[in-house]
Amino acid sequence: MPFEADHLRYDTWFVRHAVAYQSELLAVRALLPWRGLGLSIGVGTGRFAGPLGVRVGIDPARAVLDYSVERGISAVRGVAEALPFADGSLDYRVM
Repeated sequence: MPFEADHLRYDTWFVRHAVAYQSELLAVRALLPWRGLGLSIGVGTGRFAGPLGVRVGIDPARAVLDYSVERGISAVRGVAEALPFADGSLDYRVM
């Protein structure tokens, strides 16, 4: 899985390109609800979910889940095709 090997390179890109990163955060924030429990599908390192207040994440790449947890996300290993959450337990999803 490429993201298992390149997750640090991915995460560091956003540090080096802080203006682009902030711009993306603002654009996505404008589309998200201000309340409710959200799920980030493909949460990765939590680089977006954390600052956006999305508190639950799922990703198939085991190597990134600890980063998400450090960013305040309850991260679960899994895939979007088989979400391990009860119907109605989440208010919104973001990818």
